[in-house]
Amino acid sequence: MPLNSELQRHFVAAAEQLHFAHAARSEGVSRATLVASIKELEAELGYPLFDYTAPTTTLTAAGEALLEKAQIERAKSAANAAATVAPPGGKAKASKGKGRTPAVKGAPRVGKRRQSR
Repeated sequence: MPLNSELQRHFVAAAEQLHFAHAARSEGVSRATLVASIKELEAELGYPLFDYTAPTTTLTAAGEALLEKAQIERAKSAANAAATVAPPGGKAKASKGKGRTPAVKGAPRVGKRRQSR
């Protein structure tokens, strides 16, 4: 079953850093939002991904398996995105004007004599 990309991204950040506050900061969300995303993902899957009884943040066996799967999916999607990028180059754009700065109204023109009346 395909996972919600935001929930998966939050899980991968937390699993790689093994610190919820640091992962939340790197994702640009609050710690509460990150923890809620992980809880939602655990409820969706039906099993815990982190061992909450350990003194430090650790992954369960299911969490480690999901992390490997998610990292493989991210690598594949990054490779696909890189393959679809157009190569640099193309037609050069011509500059507008004659290569001079725009004239200021009322300012004397360089190289032009003023007409007398």
